[in-house]
Amino acid sequence: MKSRLGIAVLIASLLAVPLPADEWTPGSQVTSRLEQFESQTRQLRSELQWPGDQPPPLPEVGEPSFEMASTMAPPPDTANADEYFTLEELKAEMRQLAWTKGDFRIVPYGVLWFNMAYETERTLDGDYTLFVLSRDDEGEDTFHVNARATRLGIDVAGPQVPVLGCAPSGGKVEIDFFGAFAGGENKPGVLLRHAYWEVKDENFRLLAGQTWDVISPLYPGTLMYSVGWGGGNIGYRRAQLRGERYLALSDTALLTVQGALAADLFSELAPAVGGDHAGWPVLEGRLGMTLGPRGKHCRPITFGVSGHIGEQDFDFDPADPLDDAMARTWSLNADVRIPITDRLGFQGEFFTGENLGAYLGGIIQGINTTTAEPIRSTGGWFELWYDWTDRVHSHVGYSIDDPIDADVTNGRTYNQFIFANISRNLTDKFLVGFEYTSWRTLYDAKRPGESDRFAFVAKYGF
Repeated sequence: MKSRLGIAVLIASLLAVPLPADEWTPGSQVTSRLEQFESQTRQLRSELQWPGDQPPPLPEVGEPSFEMASTMAPPPDTANADEYFTLEELKAEMRQLAWTKGDFRIVPYGVLWFNMAYETERTLDGDYTLFVLSRDDEGEDTFHVNARATRLGIDVAGPQVPVLGCAPSGGKVEIDFFGAFAGGENKPGVLLRHAYWEVKDENFRLLAGQTWDVISPLYPGTLMYSVGWGGGNIGYRRAQLRGERYLALSDTALLTVQGALAADLFSELAPAVGGDHAGWPVLEGRLGMTLGPRGKHCRPITFGVSGHIGEQDFDFDPADPLDDAMARTWSLNADVRIPITDRLGFQGEFFTGENLGAYLGGIIQGINTTTAEPIRSTGGWFELWYDWTDRVHSHVGYSIDDPIDADVTNGRTYNQFIFANISRNLTDKFLVGFEYTSWRTLYDAKRPGESDRFAFVAKYGF
């Protein structure tokens, strides 16, 4: 009891010294103040009556680490373990206080992401690959170095919502730098990835904002920024109003029902074509099942079926208001993830549909710009993953996007890639990896493009 009083006295003394607004982050200011109060901590410990043996000496004060694990051995009397505290625990408490505003707790995070790749033939976009450019247009080899995949974000944990069963609320904002160039490749623009508010517990989730699509929720384990988009993996991020319901049928069976009213984004690569919103939102839905024990170290099997339906407004000539065309967009999808052992697993997805350009399907082609008819496409991907050790991981897979040739005029008719990689976690927050991908893209009226891509990736998280 006295030790708890000691904690309160120490934290109160720390908080008694106000910090400037721009220094409310864990770092040198908090550390230096902790150093000033280290002697007070020792004095408090000497004055308190500790149960059992005397505690070990305090560790040296240093810079905050990623891990908040205690640097002190546990007390011999485990029944009184909660009576002990360490300097690292005090630092963790200060971190929580520093990022608390009223009922909200704000946690910043980020990934410093470096990419370096060599391609035997040029691809679009180059820093990542959607498809290979035709040899009639390019064909040269190229080397890329960039850090635009670096991302920054904040997670917000908010108060409980009484009208929704006192479920906790929260949110996320995340950006990267793959927006439009602002004067050169080394001056990239900001791209909004996620921005949403949610209420969620073990029974339901309600979300409003921009995040991943409901359909086709899995992603192949590539090290590249684009995760198979344009080559067989459909689905992207868009604004939506989303609801989810989790029904535990038993200890080994969980049914997930998901639905969303989503924005009907326009996303054609043809520069002469514009677009606008239709008169109703895109409807997205998914039914998923989880089979097997759930929890830490468990290996449940998950699978689901999903789909969407909506409309898009295409404008071929802005000067002619009568040439607009409304095109339906829809998809039917399946996904499965099967952990086979603690180290080995399989996952994959299948899709079919039409006018999928806004979902990065149909090799980023939604409509035939000559006939104004939607382009139908079918494809998917699968992969095996294997963890060589707790820190060394590999993924090997295949992906394909195959539009119906008759729907395409002077465009891309086939796209596939094979990938294999190996990565190592040098620390819990620092990953390096190498990846090989072999791409092949066919065209309606041009020579194909084929490219071998060799990439090195380094990611440093915080």
